[in-house]
Amino acid sequence: MSMPFIILIILALILVLMYNSLVAKKNQVENIFASVDTTLKKRYDLIPNLVASVKEYMQHEKSLLEEVTKLRAEAMKPDISDAHKIALDAKVTSALGSIMIAVEDYPELKANENIMHLQHTLHEVEEQISAARRAYNQAVTDYNNAIEMVPTNFMASLMNYRRKQVFEIVESERKNIDVKELFN
Repeated sequence: MSMPFIILIILALILVLMYNSLVAKKNQVENIFASVDTTLKKRYDLIPNLVASVKEYMQHEKSLLEEVTKLRAEAMKPDISDAHKIALDAKVTSALGSIMIAVEDYPELKANENIMHLQHTLHEVEEQISAARRAYNQAVTDYNNAIEMVPTNFMASLMNYRRKQVFEIVESERKNIDVKELFN
């Protein structure tokens, strides 16, 4: 075998490995996002039960319940983009947190067995979503690194791969908790 032919084979092998690595990272991101999506669907399925359970007690928070219902309906639409799903997740997380805080103001509701069960189930689902978000963000970081680093960035550009968005916490959750206020 001639030297140029060996070099050509080595270059072809490197290109195939880079291509396969990029495809594997893209598929990993899509696979993990599907897991996040499944867990989010589980949360969205719980929302009607939660709203139905608290509706009669929480007449003053009617707008909050309507907002959660509206966000759920929007999230359940087919063919929404991943970026839109990520944005909706942040809004639903915030709205559900507000409902759980509002429940504290209704002693009868707070003691209701159905509400306690829903709170427990929502807490479990939120933990699952949190774990899925971490896995997704790690896969997206690996993918984004691969499409931006040399030499895979050249092939990623040819394959029309673009940066993917990670899940980020909402601004309200970034604030420090005022412990003093919790005890008042």
